[in-house]
This record gives sequence, structure tokens and C-alpha cells, in this order.
Amino acid sequence: MFWIVDPCVSELAGDARQLSPSAQEAIRLRAVAALVAGRTRQDVAAVFQVSLKAVDNWWAKWLSGGREALVAQPRGRRVGEHQVLDAAEQQAVRQAVLDHRPCDLGLAGQLWTRAGVGDLIAKLYRVRLTEPGVGKYLRRWGLSFQRPDKRAVEQDAEAVRLWREETWPTIRAKAKAEGGEVLFADQVGIRSDQVTGRTWGAKGCTPVVRRTGNRFSVNAMSAISTKGRMHFMVFTETFDADVMCRFLERLAGHLDHKVHLVLDGHSAHRSPTVRAWLAAHPDRIELHFLPPYSPELNPDELVNADLKRSQPMHSRARDQAQLAAETRRFFHRRQRQPHIVRGYFGGPHVRYTLE
Repeated sequence: MFWIVDPCVSELAGDARQLSPSAQEAIRLRAVAALVAGRTRQDVAAVFQVSLKAVDNWWAKWLSGGREALVAQPRGRRVGEHQVLDAAEQQAVRQAVLDHRPCDLGLAGQLWTRAGVGDLIAKLYRVRLTEPGVGKYLRRWGLSFQRPDKRAVEQDAEAVRLWREETWPTIRAKAKAEGGEVLFADQVGIRSDQVTGRTWGAKGCTPVVRRTGNRFSVNAMSAISTKGRMHFMVFTETFDADVMCRFLERLAGHLDHKVHLVLDGHSAHRSPTVRAWLAAHPDRIELHFLPPYSPELNPDELVNADLKRSQPMHSRARDQAQLAAETRRFFHRRQRQPHIVRGYFGGPHVRYTLE
């Protein structure tokens, strides 16, 4: 009787210590299968190029635990085993990073880095970790390195809460009862020398974007609704009460129902000229003002960000007229993309408008 060896086995033969765990597992299982089939210990050891002791150990494991005793087991320490910081200490550091700035805890800076977190750990527990070691803890805690949002220190948290929970629901209910529509509005400026975005280039050699050296700018005001509608006006003069009234005139002319316009507390929005216009058109437009220093509550701020991010990447304007035309093309393009306009309301800080 001849014993035909699987070709895969010959590939696994050799010094088993140099093989992968899965390959070692395959040798053990095939060796035991050969013993079950009636082969002698010596034959199996010779074919698989292992010692008799190894064959005996595999056979003993097979008899005591079956196939499960021969499969590969995870190597090394289990996740979380023998860590420098225990669970309570890790939770304390994680919460400190989430709730405080470094300067709040007697450290340097306002943003957390791996070195900063390492300094905090050293300050609290007299343990100094390497930056890669700190990075492993941060990832294990579910944290990632991000660009933070900015908030004005003058912002009133209670005013923001009242806006979300009381003022906004009241405005929405009033507009619905009147058969009107709520729009969020804001103004933005675009400069010819603004460069944003990234491009590919050779390492160590910063790419150059060639554009006009003349400096000019245009301004725009837009208003958007949760239904995906957008209204805008591009202008070159400074934004003031007269420009605001012109925008209100255009907005009222485009709609056949009352508009509840939500915007920030810019001085032009509250000027006597604008108040007089509103008093003369009480059934056309009503203004509502966001809490002070709270631009993140306005979905139209995301329109501005979208404009400033996409416009410089495609701009070839050589003068103010061309820049104004490119800005109008951006808004016309977005007017034909209501799904993108609706998407502005899905941002984490403005999602309250949909709830």
C-alpha cells in the first residue's frame, strides 16, 4: 500500500517554526489524519519533517480535545492586557481630552496633540509614554485627529438652547399656519486672491497656481429652504441697508406667499431703512434673528463654505466682472441641484431645522 502525500503538504514541510500559524495548523491536522488512517508515528514524522515528540503531542491533544485542540490559537497578549494605564485611568484621561482644552488643565496650547496628551498622563499618573504609545490609546478610545469647529467665547449657551427648543419651533409653526415658507439667509464675500483646496505635486516642491495679481472682490447674498429652493443676489458694492432692501424686494417678487427670513444680527438687517421696508410690506417678509455669535445655527453658512471651497478651484477670473459671472454660475448650478441645497440642512449643527 502506497501513501500519496497531498502536494500542499510538501509545501508545508520543513522547519514548522518558520511557517505561518495557518500553515502549522494544516500540518497538525494532516499529521493526525495520517495517524488515524493507520500510519506509524515514524512515518508521519518523516513525511512532515517534524520530531516524534511533536507527533506524540498532536496525537495526545487530538485524543483529549479533538480537532479544536489542534487549530491555531491567537498569539501574544490579549487586547487591553498589561497596559500601563488601567481602565479607570484611561477613562479619566479620555474624558479630560473631550471636556477640556490643554490650557484649562495647566498645559500649553488650546488643541490636543499626542505630546499634549502624553504630558497630561505624566502630570496625572507620573508615567511618561511615547507619542506612538499615546496614539494607540487615543485610537483605542475611539478618538481621531480632527480640525475643530470654532465657537465665539461671547456665545450665550442658554440663548442657543432657547432658539433650538422654543424660538425655532414657534417660527416654523407660524409659517405653516400662514401658508408661508421659512428661508435661512446670509451674505458672503469672494476675493480674487483666495486659494483653497489641494493639488498633487512633487514631494518637497510646492505647486504654484498662476492667477491674476490684481485684487478685487464681489459679494453675494443667498437664502435657502428645506425644500431645496435657493434665491440669491450678486453685487459689487459694500453690503448695507440699501442692498438688504434690494434683496428683500427681489425675494418678495419671486414668491407669492409670505416669507419668514432667518438671519444673523448684522447691523444692516436691523437698520431703520430695513425696518421701514418691513413695516410697508408686513404680509410679504418677516425677519427672525439667530442668537448672537452663533453662525453654526444657520444652514446658509454651508452655502458660503461650499462657494468658497469650489469657486477658487475653478476660477479663471481676470477682473471683477468675470468673478461676479463665475459666482452667479455657482448659484445657478446649485439652483438646478435641489438635492444639494437640501443637503445643507443635514449638517450636524443645523439638523435641528429638520426635526
